[in-house]
Amino acid sequence: MLKFVIARIGQAVLVLWAAFTLSFVLLQAMPGDAVLIKFLNPEYGLSPEQIAEIRADYAVDGSLFAQYAASLGNVLTGDFGYSVRAGVPVSAQLAVNLPATLTLASLGFATAVILAALLAFLSSFSAGSRLRDLIQSIPALFISIPVFWLGIMLIQIFSFRLKLVPVIHPGPWESLILPVLTLAVPISAPLAQILIRNLDEIETRSFVSVARAKGASRGRVLFRHVARNAVLPVLTIAGVLFGELLAGAVVTETVFGLSGIGSLTERAVSYQDLAVLQAVVIVSAAIFVAINLIVDLAYPFLDPRLKPRAGA
Repeated sequence: MLKFVIARIGQAVLVLWAAFTLSFVLLQAMPGDAVLIKFLNPEYGLSPEQIAEIRADYAVDGSLFAQYAASLGNVLTGDFGYSVRAGVPVSAQLAVNLPATLTLASLGFATAVILAALLAFLSSFSAGSRLRDLIQSIPALFISIPVFWLGIMLIQIFSFRLKLVPVIHPGPWESLILPVLTLAVPISAPLAQILIRNLDEIETRSFVSVARAKGASRGRVLFRHVARNAVLPVLTIAGVLFGELLAGAVVTETVFGLSGIGSLTERAVSYQDLAVLQAVVIVSAAIFVAINLIVDLAYPFLDPRLKPRAGA
């Protein structure tokens, strides 16, 4: 078991290093220089010597290898540098914006799981083939809806038409209702598709037939025998989809005007604030890797068949 844990942690560290290196190379390849763009403005009245000092303070005056080594060393100590646009530590900006995004992503993921489970069990309990086909086609519709279009339509329907959810000066929880739905609908689609397919496949197993032959009701068979086995393969895709929620938050927060990692990323792209963009990539990758690492480590405990492979 110890070897299994060490191997998974080693893979996670390797993925984080690759994400850092790739993002550093791509960001350095961007045209322009954020420091020069800001401080060459005649309004500041800075001399070339002063601008050179500022570039040295931001550690952007050395070679690419020196910048890479310095940036990697700072990240390992939890220092993401300073934002060129705001002039404050990037870690301070993350501390302000990250909790809002994590709250939105967590609520969106929980809602997506509920929607997926509802569709899957409605499909299993539906009697007619037409109704079953209709329910099973809903995930395909959900996954094809663009996030930005869905957000705009939800605002039009529930805020402007029905006036159920205010978008102007909403309360702390009211401001999350429509963004959570916007995130949850597309994410619920692949979860529902996999869960429906697993339920259908496991219902054909022999142990399900034995349970029915013993007189167990359809509901008891579904929830006690079928669902417990059908949920396990969904965990892997659930970990991947939670990482995608962070990417979807960029669009969602922009549509709804929320303050989070999405809006921070948008501003950083506009001002070519490389330190902020690098930090956003690293933090998002770290969360993505952590979620998938937890799923990998939990699998042997949830599925006894995997314990021998994990050395347990």
